[in-house]
Amino acid sequence: MQPWQKNRFRLQSSLTLNLSMTLLARAAWALASSRSLGAVSAAISMRVAAVRTASLLASFFLVLVFTSLPPSCPCVQRINRSRSASAAVLSLVIAEAALELVPEEVSRHPSVRNDARRRELTDPSSILLDRSIHHAAMLRLPEAEKRGRPDLVHLTLLSVTSTPLYQAGGVKVYIHTRDDLVLEFRERTRPPKSYSRFRDLVQQVLRERPGSGLITLREASVRQLLGELRPDLAVGLSVQGKPTALEDLAVRLVGAKDPAAVVGGFPKGHFTPETTGALDALARIHDDPLDAHVVAARLVYEVEKLSRNQR
Repeated sequence: MQPWQKNRFRLQSSLTLNLSMTLLARAAWALASSRSLGAVSAAISMRVAAVRTASLLASFFLVLVFTSLPPSCPCVQRINRSRSASAAVLSLVIAEAALELVPEEVSRHPSVRNDARRRELTDPSSILLDRSIHHAAMLRLPEAEKRGRPDLVHLTLLSVTSTPLYQAGGVKVYIHTRDDLVLEFRERTRPPKSYSRFRDLVQQVLRERPGSGLITLREASVRQLLGELRPDLAVGLSVQGKPTALEDLAVRLVGAKDPAAVVGGFPKGHFTPETTGALDALARIHDDPLDAHVVAARLVYEVEKLSRNQR
């Protein structure tokens, strides 16, 4: 509930309570002064109806007053300021995510073909690369240590989309893959909690590349994505960054008009120079490397606390 809604609710409740207490007092007097049971019952029915009518009238009165106020009214200006202050949305980018279909060069490997056969798929290149299943095949791939971890991306998404800030529309999530593809989630969209369902969904998105719907896909690098978002502050979180207290980083993000945070979506390694070159700053929030879902969850929580205090 927004601040202006809370104020309206309090005023409406106070007015309704005052009217209701007056009518209830009259009903009590009728109960005390009546000599017959029938008269008492009639008085109670009349007072109950009066209380309901008073509540409806109070609601109508408040709506009429607030909608008739001029824009220059100080209370209306305070309401508009409250709305604009809470309108800032954090863009969270899971960059260089270990999310890709099986590359052609390993599609004939027995571990991949057996996995496709088990899922009753004729094309092995249409399934997600997963180190837990395709480890032997991945030994041939370059930068294998950064690839084949859709479970990590899934866990990070669950950690972010389960937060109150995301459910209130305060966070927008983008997944950038190592192949420069961007999966964009519509506001408040939550991924399946089951990994198998998430895997099947992402496989379909990567194959069909939808341009509309709850999840869309397009080609874009991190620099191009940030160019579209136009954040006034884009901060990456990495062990290569400047040591920064998470609370201080959250203050900077909340203070920005259109903030963006970039978290690595890979299990090991660092951002590429192309990614770091697109950022305004690189921050290190812990002495040791942390999993992506831990970093994302902690950051969103700190931003949420500050946003709540501002309201």
